[in-house]
Amino acid sequence: MTYNNKAFRPIKNSENGETSEETIFEYKQNGSILTSDYSGGQIVRGHLIGLVDENGNIKMSYHQINIKGEIMTGICFSKPEVMPNGKIRLHETWEWTSGDKSKGMSILEEL
Repeated sequence: MTYNNKAFRPIKNSENGETSEETIFEYKQNGSILTSDYSGGQIVRGHLIGLVDENGNIKMSYHQINIKGEIMTGICFSKPEVMPNGKIRLHETWEWTSGDKSKGMSILEEL
C-alpha cells in the first residue's frame, strides 16, 4: 500500500483534537518514509513524518501551529482500511506530547 500523492480529510476526531473536516493532509511517500504537510480549520500549518510498515500501518510524529499561535506536538498510529470504493480510511489513535498530553482517536478518509 502506498500513500504517495494521496490527500486525506478527517471525518471524525476526539474533542481534544485540533483537526476537522476543514483540515487537508497531503501525503508523500518514499519507500517506507511518509511525510505530509497539512492545514485548514484550527491548523495554520502542520507537518508529520512517519514510517509505513508492510501492512500499511503508519507510526508518526507531528507538529503544528494552531490559530492561537501555539506550537503543538504529538504522536500517532494509523491503521488503514480499504473501503468498497477503493479509497483508504485511516483509523488513528494519537497522543499530544505537548499541552495537556491527552489522548484521542480520529478517522481520516482519502479524498
